[in-house]
Amino acid sequence: MAFKLELFLLLSTLAFASLLDRVRAGDPDITSDFLVPPNVTSVNGTFFTFIGLRDIFLSAPPPAFKATKASLAEFPALDGQSVSLAILQYPVGSVNPPHTHPRSAELLYVLMGTLGVGFVDTKNNLFTQTLQTGDLFVFPKGLVHFQYNCDPDKSATAISAFGSANAGTVSIPGTVFNTSISDDVLAKSFKTDIATIQKIKSGFAPQP
Repeated sequence: MAFKLELFLLLSTLAFASLLDRVRAGDPDITSDFLVPPNVTSVNGTFFTFIGLRDIFLSAPPPAFKATKASLAEFPALDGQSVSLAILQYPVGSVNPPHTHPRSAELLYVLMGTLGVGFVDTKNNLFTQTLQTGDLFVFPKGLVHFQYNCDPDKSATAISAFGSANAGTVSIPGTVFNTSISDDVLAKSFKTDIATIQKIKSGFAPQP
């Protein structure tokens, strides 16, 4: 009886550990070298090539903050590989508003310019830094973070790398003020009045 109980406890512990590992994982492991979408009938070097960033530095700078992604949606060969990236362009005075990536940490590399960055942990501690060209900064997985161009004269560009093919982005302002959460709920939550909430909402375009 004691042996059976010990065996049961051991198997239960292993099962729980396996489940916990799956919960923590960003992307599931795959059992093949790579995954091919059903609509792809022939695989060669082109399948593993993404050309969507070729002209990004040849085009005119964007008028507002712009993120150009190379994630699973744009580059199907990333499926199962647990990697993706984005090119981030910041005109003078622009900001990448507070947001989270639920499935991955973010490693930011400043390619050009100066960026003020920060994130807030689960104890509401704010960690900030001013980054120069060539600097790296990591935003822990799932935590609210932001970046802004703090140089009054020059634009900035950065590369963000993710440990997921589909890191996901949850924009805090968009999620709060550009969805159907009622004005009354928002007014009570932010300890203000409905008129103020409606004024804030008016600055957001309707959801497509």
